Amino acid sequence: MRGIDWRQLLVVSAVGGLCLAWLVVAGGLLRAVLGDEDWQAVTALLGGRVGLLVLLWALALVPVSLLVGQLLERYVRAPARLAGALRAALHAGIHHPVVPDGSRETREIAELVNALVAEREALHQEMDQRVGEAARATELERNRLAALMSELARSVVVCTLDGRILLYNQRARLQFRRLSRVAGLTGGNELIGLGRSIYGVLDRELVSHALENVQRRLARGAESPSAQFVTPTASGGLLRVQMAPVRADAEVSRPQDVSGAEKPPELAGFVLLIENVTEQLRADAEEDRLVAGLVEDCRRLVARAPEFLPVADGADGLHEDSVAAVSEVRALLAGFERRLEKFSNERAALVPARWPLEDMLGSELLEMLEQRLAERLPIEIRCDALPSLVWLRVESYSFMQAVVHLAARAWRDAGARTLRVALVSDRARAAVQLSWPAEEPLTDTLLEDWTGSSMAGNGEAGLSVCEVLARHGGVLETSGPQEGRLYLRLPLPLAPPQEELPQATWLRGESRPEYYDFDLFRGSARASSLEDSRLDDLVFTVFDTETTGLDPGGGDQILQLGAVRIVNGRVLAHENFEQLVDPGRAIPVAGIAIHGITPEMVEGQPGIETVLPAFHAFCEGTVLVAHNAAFDMRCLEMAEARAGVHFDHPVLDTLLLSAVLSPEESSHRLENIAQRLGLPIIGRHTAMGDALVTAEIFVRLLPLLANRGIETLAQAREASRNTYLARLRY
Repeated sequence: MRGIDWRQLLVVSAVGGLCLAWLVVAGGLLRAVLGDEDWQAVTALLGGRVGLLVLLWALALVPVSLLVGQLLERYVRAPARLAGALRAALHAGIHHPVVPDGSRETREIAELVNALVAEREALHQEMDQRVGEAARATELERNRLAALMSELARSVVVCTLDGRILLYNQRARLQFRRLSRVAGLTGGNELIGLGRSIYGVLDRELVSHALENVQRRLARGAESPSAQFVTPTASGGLLRVQMAPVRADAEVSRPQDVSGAEKPPELAGFVLLIENVTEQLRADAEEDRLVAGLVEDCRRLVARAPEFLPVADGADGLHEDSVAAVSEVRALLAGFERRLEKFSNERAALVPARWPLEDMLGSELLEMLEQRLAERLPIEIRCDALPSLVWLRVESYSFMQAVVHLAARAWRDAGARTLRVALVSDRARAAVQLSWPAEEPLTDTLLEDWTGSSMAGNGEAGLSVCEVLARHGGVLETSGPQEGRLYLRLPLPLAPPQEELPQATWLRGESRPEYYDFDLFRGSARASSLEDSRLDDLVFTVFDTETTGLDPGGGDQILQLGAVRIVNGRVLAHENFEQLVDPGRAIPVAGIAIHGITPEMVEGQPGIETVLPAFHAFCEGTVLVAHNAAFDMRCLEMAEARAGVHFDHPVLDTLLLSAVLSPEESSHRLENIAQRLGLPIIGRHTAMGDALVTAEIFVRLLPLLANRGIETLAQAREASRNTYLARLRY
């Protein structure tokens, strides 16, 4: 439909006003030239026929209105439609012929435009053919590398510096599917997807810490810097993650600062190699429990065995052979006890190997500890300088948590106001040493509380200091007071010294995995507010609903939800959400004829209280897009209370955006917009089919909006609110 054309109304009103003005002027002139008797005769003749004159005047305006409408259609609206088609061809790459319409001159222009568009299309095809031929060899190599990455046994995820995913392989997608709490509904797509944040799975602080370690090593000139850590997931699993950097530009030489020294290389992002080690560590823990129980039983047996043996030395009544046998048994028991002790020590030494301890300079660890302690505690921190280079094997994130936890407890429970941090070492081991002024030793009860309780605090589950030190093959050591100071030592294994080589090899994103978008590197600096963000920089979730009817406020329910993502101007058909919903009520026969969803199809499907939270997770951090979004958002709103979620996402409507760009068009139905933009309609009146068509429409509308100066989310929303169609409510 088309709203009121104010131009037509204005012209007809002007013509009617001129006619009335002419009648008034004519009456005035007639009164001026006629005498009183003649004027009275005229007025008597007209008598009560003034209403008839007004009716005749109004009827005369009808053909005037029709004529004005035809003129506007021929000379105003037709050129406007032609201009819209030209904008679509110029900015959205739409090449279907323009339908000649309007005046003879306008039709001639349309025919010339068709000829120019056809010529440009031929040039584009020729150019595409040449580019395709030139890129075919390169594409072949990329496909080989893509196949290799698809077959890797490790999950690969590449992220920008702010954690947005721009590449992942099929293995990673399957891995994240297993981590999903609602994998049956979303296929893990609420956790992984181009443009989504990796921090939906991994702890932001842990990733930032690992990235800081990598950057420090890069600044030092390390050849292949990396970081490793193990982290739990929300679903209860454990992931072993290895991080490597991706430099912004590996081909140019590194810039120099004012002193002439090379500046640290700039990073564009990082690569994560992810392995699920939940079952492996669980099996190791169970094996440890069984072995520890067996060792403890053997120790008790060895300890009690002498009670049942006669005393060999000087025993009366014992045969000489029996005395020798008893002595031999005692020697065997002593040897077995020594072997048990050796076995226990060697087994304890294997525990750290299960956790990714990385090589790290002791000076770097002390520097990071000093910075972290100063940030977290209101006490004076002093770090002793290292006499020489010391390399450590450490899982730095949890170890630093343990040091900060002990320092905080010393400040809170032992009154420490100044803290000295040092690294002490010998040929076998090293230890981070904390000391502070004190006159009394720490009690065993207090130490047990410091080391045995969770570092998370507030009764939350988490690692304890004892568990962290066990990962590093040691236990907390205490001494003092000595010369008025108490000492705590956290042991660490030593690592062999490493040779620092110039940066020569960089991790490059040369392969083409199954799901990738390297252009996202350009958009890593996100705007602080979505409203001020450019549309090109945003991630969109385009969705559609199929319902039992058209009155969500009157009890009609959602039957199906379908959605697809748009990232960096591309529709990602493989990152989708499609789910039937049991409405909990009858489906009208009239509706079945439209959407084709029968009661048998929704029988056994989850209810909206299960589906909507999964869809909410899928949409997290994105802008929602729908066609006639007022209806779809009303459907979601009516189900929010039952599902326990709230959709506060920004929303854009392709219906309103089409009205913004083409106000002269009489229809903004999905089919008509798709036809104008040269898009086929597939799967109409299915949630996923309509979502895909809407997504393709939205992608083609973006350059047209930019051409109108509508480049940000706020501008698009404001323009939509000002259209006549924005008055629709459900």
